[in-house]
Amino acid sequence: MLDISAIRIPVDQLDGTLRTEELSLRKAVLHRLRIAPDDLLSVEPRKRSIDARKKSDVHFTYTARIALRGGTNAERALLAKLRARRAEKGVRPSTDKPFGLPAHFGTTIASRPVVIGAGCAGLFCALSLASAGLKPLLVERGQDATRRTKAIEHFNKTGELDPESNIQFGLGGAGTFSDGKLATGTKSPAHRFILQTLVDAGASQEILWDAKPHVGSDVLPSVVTHILQRIESLGGEVKLGCRMADMGVSQSPSPHVTSVTLEHRDELGLLVEERIPVDNLVVACGHSARDVFELLRNRNVTLERKTFAMGVRIEHLQSMVDRSQYGPFAGHPALGAAPYKLVAHLDNDRSAFSFCMCPGGYVVAAASEPGGVVTNGMSLSDRAGTNANSGFLANVFPTDLPGDDVLAGVELQRRCEHLAFEAGGGSYVAPAQLVADFLQGTPSTAGGNVVPTYPRGVRWGDVTTCLPSYITETLRGSIPKMNRQLHGFETADAILTGVETRSSSPVRVTRGKDCRSVSTAGLWPCGEGAGYAGGIMSAATDGLRVAQALVDSLS
Repeated sequence: MLDISAIRIPVDQLDGTLRTEELSLRKAVLHRLRIAPDDLLSVEPRKRSIDARKKSDVHFTYTARIALRGGTNAERALLAKLRARRAEKGVRPSTDKPFGLPAHFGTTIASRPVVIGAGCAGLFCALSLASAGLKPLLVERGQDATRRTKAIEHFNKTGELDPESNIQFGLGGAGTFSDGKLATGTKSPAHRFILQTLVDAGASQEILWDAKPHVGSDVLPSVVTHILQRIESLGGEVKLGCRMADMGVSQSPSPHVTSVTLEHRDELGLLVEERIPVDNLVVACGHSARDVFELLRNRNVTLERKTFAMGVRIEHLQSMVDRSQYGPFAGHPALGAAPYKLVAHLDNDRSAFSFCMCPGGYVVAAASEPGGVVTNGMSLSDRAGTNANSGFLANVFPTDLPGDDVLAGVELQRRCEHLAFEAGGGSYVAPAQLVADFLQGTPSTAGGNVVPTYPRGVRWGDVTTCLPSYITETLRGSIPKMNRQLHGFETADAILTGVETRSSSPVRVTRGKDCRSVSTAGLWPCGEGAGYAGGIMSAATDGLRVAQALVDSLS
């Protein structure tokens, strides 16, 4: 196999269908290598990105993997010909780093591992442990995809929140209803395995090569359901609608986990407790599971503050973003809805940035606690919504927080959410403000051309009343800078909807290089909630990492 990079295909050669993409890529490879069509056995796209640096010359750039008739000998001969005409740049033998799940353990252990949380980290951790024959128990406080979706729809319609099954809690975690973006700034042999697992579970195969892949919040519920079923087929057990209420820790001879107490409600609605002996407990809860942080603190597990971010959701017309990013090619079916990624650094060493940008998407009501408004964003797989939205955030540093309480960041998040609830007038209506009014420091009284998509409705006013001044001043100072990066970001009637508080964990459950808690043997902090990931791909990767470390510890 050979890998070929920097293959350029003009936008007008594509129409957004896989068939046309396959034909265009094959044609471009033949032209690049100057070989006969019969000599090219296969062409597999490995990476696809959009180059829009010149608005008059927007095009796609591919990396492809090819197989030649004649195998290795034919590849060597082709490389020699390319070198002879000095055209070998970007053509090289394929060199993938292999990734495999842990080998089957093969022996019986005293107690099966328990994984708390069925988000990205927990699912992939449990999948890995199940593949190793350890028959893990996976526990998730929220419901399966079908019942969770119904609970969210009911909340959006009525304002009646289910604190145990919502945008934050349930099978697949918060990522299930936040577009399913799979881009990552890190490189790991595990990434291809994760993407292939998602494809095998029903995601589009394009995620295997798209530089900015996403699944879509309409597809993810089915995908995570298939992964859960695979865990069960490998001997794992899954308990949904079940939460960790307590954790037993023995102090002799040194602190170590001994049990986990689970709670669920029976068919009559009565609370049922179950205490399970456990030697290895993976805590892969999301960072919205604030009661878990409190439980860990009460059990003297070492926690630490970490930097996190808060702000608002910002909405623009998607057509404006398309024009700014793609110029005259805006609206081309091969390009789809344009994304953006922005950051602005201020002179006071603070900065603002876009987060979880959702092209053609919707602002969602992401509350998980009564009396608090939380926003997030999502897109469906077609990204065909009228608006674009993104988290518009600034960092909160540990030094910004008062006192020495390790959970001070959680309390700040909660306070801002309660203030947003009050500013919205109750019923989980969100406060909103136009960008022009925000910049001028005046409350908004009505909207403009951009219609807010937050499902519970908005109340026009002043979002700055819901956030610390160092956050709002950083956002205000960053808008003109971001407008220079994305012309139109400063559009007067763009909407700021408050508040976005759940972008990352304000707490880290401290672990060592072996992935174990530094204070409590048998406890394995994992994923976003533990402070070791930020997004679907990094969370899933951390789940696999922790599973491998756990298996290694049993050997």
